[in-house]
Amino acid sequence: MGVSFRSGRHRGLPLCVGVAFACVAPWAHAALGDTVQSVAADRMKLHATSPQSRTAAGYTVQEMTLPSGTVVREFVSAAGTVFGVAWQGPAPPDLQPLLGRYFPGYVAAPRGPHGRGYARTEAGSLVVENTGHTGAMHGHAYLIDGLPAGVDPAAIW
Repeated sequence: MGVSFRSGRHRGLPLCVGVAFACVAPWAHAALGDTVQSVAADRMKLHATSPQSRTAAGYTVQEMTLPSGTVVREFVSAAGTVFGVAWQGPAPPDLQPLLGRYFPGYVAAPRGPHGRGYARTEAGSLVVENTGHTGAMHGHAYLIDGLPAGVDPAAIW
């Protein structure tokens, strides 16, 4: 039996709870420019499996699998900042939580070179590239000014 909010003193509770979550939501996930401590919250937001981690020269890669089967990798600098995100799988991930505060600029930016399964968008320091076709999508996003010294953007795939 569920709880009814149609009558009584709890009538406004769903609205209050919704407003509270809306106020907290912007900080409830990892995104480009956020810290490594927020990667676990990102996994929960995307309903992904527990991440696996591997270390490369100057950075760490946190990998998780979404319910769709898409694999998302978050690239974290030695300083603990997410500087890149990559995905591969049957469907692209929801980019809003992954791009975080850079998402509005991404949406507003004019699309760059594109065609036949490829698209590139640049918005300030943000670069987003998508490639593939239905059932096999690949992409990455990174911050040009967030790349650790010596890391080639081509490594973020």
